Amino acid sequence: MNTTRALAAAVILVTLCQAPATAAAREGTLSWGDCPGGDGGTGMRCATLRVPVDWSKPGGRTIELKLGRLAATGSRPAEGTVLANFGAGAPGIAYLRDVPGVSAAFTRLRQSMDIVTWDPRGYTNGYSTHLPCEIKKKTLPEPPEDQAGFDMIAAGNRADAAPCHDPDPELFDSIGSVTHARDMEAIRRALGESRLNLFMGSYGGVFGQAYARLFPKRIRTMVVDGTGNMTDLEEEDEARARDSERRLRRFLAWCEDEPSCVLRGKDVPRLWQDLVARADRVPLQPGGFDGVKLQDYLGQALISQSAGPERWPAIAEATAEAIAAAARGDASKFAPLGTLVGTNPDVIACQDMPRPASYAALTAFMKRLRAVAPNTGTGGTTAVGRLRCLGYPSPVTFPSGPLPKTVPPLLGVGTWADYPATERVVRQVRGSATIYHDGPGHEIYLSGNACVTRKVNAYLVDKILPAPGTKC
Repeated sequence: MNTTRALAAAVILVTLCQAPATAAAREGTLSWGDCPGGDGGTGMRCATLRVPVDWSKPGGRTIELKLGRLAATGSRPAEGTVLANFGAGAPGIAYLRDVPGVSAAFTRLRQSMDIVTWDPRGYTNGYSTHLPCEIKKKTLPEPPEDQAGFDMIAAGNRADAAPCHDPDPELFDSIGSVTHARDMEAIRRALGESRLNLFMGSYGGVFGQAYARLFPKRIRTMVVDGTGNMTDLEEEDEARARDSERRLRRFLAWCEDEPSCVLRGKDVPRLWQDLVARADRVPLQPGGFDGVKLQDYLGQALISQSAGPERWPAIAEATAEAIAAAARGDASKFAPLGTLVGTNPDVIACQDMPRPASYAALTAFMKRLRAVAPNTGTGGTTAVGRLRCLGYPSPVTFPSGPLPKTVPPLLGVGTWADYPATERVVRQVRGSATIYHDGPGHEIYLSGNACVTRKVNAYLVDKILPAPGTKC
């Protein structure tokens, strides 16, 4: 982050920290009643909370946040509230009420605590005040070949965002994680809680990190499950690139010992690197697969939620077939980078993640990642994904830097693909702990893993952290 951006972020952070709560966000203002669409058989009750659209102008225009609560079921009063987010703009009410297994995951925890969630502002799939449309792009932009290509991507992104941005730029510019953290603090006050217990899943963990920066003393406990580290995204992307290389080495070690692996006995790194070098010289067709796209394909295949060891035979077979066909000049067996669906989460990510300022800066960054990870390159990092943020009409507001020392010990939970980044979040806070699940999946607490459920609940209820090196 350059000096100007760092100073701007610091000013925003100070302003937000000093902004007083609105009357609508003070204690005792929530009135729980029926939820839009009913309770789905869960007993959920809902409430509406008004908050400023711009937290630096607490006396200005307000918007609505819709909250949902599953009340504690025990014979004694609730021992506190767990505020849950299941991933960025995921509509918390529908997710907790309607997605099979989610409310069930909290059954034991509800014997002691209320579970509260909310629909984050801005999202058309929730009940809170939202933007008039979604930003939809069929595919990620491909890395540009020069500054003109860089500028073309930026102009295309601005044009894609305009129908959502221009009707209400004030709301559009208020959907970064720092603003969601301010909304979380308003929820805490409205609930009348002195401190919050937080369950922050997936990108919701970035909301949690923003909250920890702004309100470290308002956290009693915080679980981050399958999240990314936002301390310094360029350093984090280098760490993610190394993670991808480690996953590849683990995959190759399995392949070497597994009779069914069709790549067994072959020098796969050499085959792969030769193919990437060839694609860098002349992109493979169809699809224009250059080396970056090939590496991203492999990196994403290995980080996939379903790409645990039980999926490796299929990955080995598909990779072997794709490499063999590409060596003959046919890249049709390599999957494209993928399709983006419901892309308003980009509004959050593009207000959180720093963007390369030029083609030269982007090229240098991607070259550095490929040096760190010669086989998987940018695969598993945010490098290619951040291309959709070039030229974005909103400023970056997420501050860089480690979490404050006053944050209480955290608990990180992660699967074999999610764990490294999640561990890098919690290691910033002294006394924190982690739970590792050596298998596929995402937000493992919601999966019903009994070991994870028991240890997470012990932390949220009684602040009992698991022993170092805990595995479930």
